[in-house]
Amino acid sequence: MTGQHQTLALLLFSAFIAVTLGITTWVSRNRHGSAEEFYAGGRLFSPMENGFAISGDYLSAASFLGVTGLIALFGYDGLLYVVGFFVAWLVVLFLVAELVRNCGRFTLADVVASRMSERPVRIAAGTSSVTVSVLYLVAQMVGAGSLVSVLLGGTSAAARAWTVIGVGALMVIYVSLGGMRATTWIQIVKAVLMMAGTIALTVLTLLRFHGNVNALLLTAAARSGHGNAFLVPGLKYGGDWTARFDFISLGLALVLGTAGLPHILSRFYTVPTARAARRSVVWSIGLIGSFYLMTIVLGFAAAAIVGPEALRKSNEAGNTAVPLLALDLGGGPDSTGGTVLFAIVAAVAFATILAVVAGITLASSASVAHDLYATLRRPRAAPRSEVTIARVAAVGIGLVAIALGLVARNLNVAFLVGLAFAVAASANLPVLLYSLFWRGFTTRGAVWAVYGGLVPSLVLVLLSPVVSGSPDSLFPGLDFQFFPLQNPGLISIPLGFLAGWLGTVTSADLPDQAKHAETEVRALTGAGAV
Repeated sequence: MTGQHQTLALLLFSAFIAVTLGITTWVSRNRHGSAEEFYAGGRLFSPMENGFAISGDYLSAASFLGVTGLIALFGYDGLLYVVGFFVAWLVVLFLVAELVRNCGRFTLADVVASRMSERPVRIAAGTSSVTVSVLYLVAQMVGAGSLVSVLLGGTSAAARAWTVIGVGALMVIYVSLGGMRATTWIQIVKAVLMMAGTIALTVLTLLRFHGNVNALLLTAAARSGHGNAFLVPGLKYGGDWTARFDFISLGLALVLGTAGLPHILSRFYTVPTARAARRSVVWSIGLIGSFYLMTIVLGFAAAAIVGPEALRKSNEAGNTAVPLLALDLGGGPDSTGGTVLFAIVAAVAFATILAVVAGITLASSASVAHDLYATLRRPRAAPRSEVTIARVAAVGIGLVAIALGLVARNLNVAFLVGLAFAVAASANLPVLLYSLFWRGFTTRGAVWAVYGGLVPSLVLVLLSPVVSGSPDSLFPGLDFQFFPLQNPGLISIPLGFLAGWLGTVTSADLPDQAKHAETEVRALTGAGAV
């Protein structure tokens, strides 16, 4: 890595930080401090703006860095992440988007609490939302550390640590000063930059192979060292039955997890109506779908052009595939084109991480203030006091994410996000779907559904090969592994649904039929929606 690369990449990245801090400052001067302004940006965004912002929020370091790395290292099996991340949006479009917009105000707990006893439900849903958000944040922090180690030409622990701390500090500034409006505009800017960068790399890749996709795939297979096995299922998940069940578990987590992610659900409250929420999802599906099609090309291109050995040498988990591919496509390490393209891609990847961590931090600080603090305090907190607590919570969540990001720095980013999706699908999705569609659902059922998915998913991760018992674990020197799968979704998602059903049928409380009827009318028609 030459000083030329570093300087240009740092200049571009500094320019992005300057623009985003400018947006944040401008927004903070024009805000009026209300809860609606801080949590939902005044509900003033158009479907197209929100569609771009959702794409910016969703296309994280896992998509840009992790997925391309997994395809480059494992070929066909890496595609599972692409399929899972994208198909998940059909669940969001058909089951969640409009109904959540009509039933809630700012958070997931608003939807559930609308027909239940508020206090226990809000505490459960708030705890679950913060847990999912912190897990997701860790993945972004790891991505930032991987990227800077390539950018600055060293893999020193100090460089990674300071990067993680710097990203954490910036996200706290974005959220505490700018709220949802600044976060949304940062995500829109990032989505445009990311799509432009990905399109440029895809076009250059296809030009390199004269538009012959078959030649690209065959070259990737030959360079991978696995031959044709690189292009068929089974390289990562096709060995024994444990690997196959892991495959099913991960697929379930990715497809069902998106509808339970707090930072995605909170985006539906930034538009004025349910129709606008649905249209913004259609916009985001178009953007996200085209992006993932291009990542498939880039993943195989990284295998064909850079090669797995060079990728693993740079980063064991493959998180640096895209920047290294850009360097080669631009003309190599010593060329001006390579330097410029590498710098642009590195800056876009950094922008990706900053925009996503801002969205997640905002969603989790909203859960702390709006669901936990406001519920536990007696009398209930005023909206302005809530917003102050949300800003303080952003700092606390930032510190936790920094600490965990430093511990997990050697794991693949897409894999870490898979764990966050599994927890979201286990703890948040069952309670959300039961609340919206089951007339007989009770408060006890809601609380059991959340904890019945949250606790098993976290315990299974702790007892899995991810944490101990293998050379790639967080703690390779320890061995308390009892659960064979790396992703807990196959067990914990059904447990979440089962716990919700069991809690409801054993509950002495009768469901409030009047409240359910009111919620159903509001969910389907928008009558009485905020």
